[in-house]
Amino acid sequence: RVGWEVLLNKAGTTFRKLPEADKQGLTKAKAIALMMAQPSMIKRPVLEADGTVLVGFKPEAYRAMLLK
Repeated sequence: RVGWEVLLNKAGTTFRKLPEADKQGLTKAKAIALMMAQPSMIKRPVLEADGTVLVGFKPEAYRAMLLK
């Protein structure tokens, strides 16, 4: 439904503190391994309703989704 690029929180402190080698050349497998090892790297919240998935804090998008 959403790709790893959306779920991986590159702005978070956990990701930013990684060694440069870990941040370079990200692939789906590498990103998933990072998120499994450090769940704080997953962008939150993740909301799903009626087949729509929203990732991250977006009040206007929540409102639109919940008022359907």
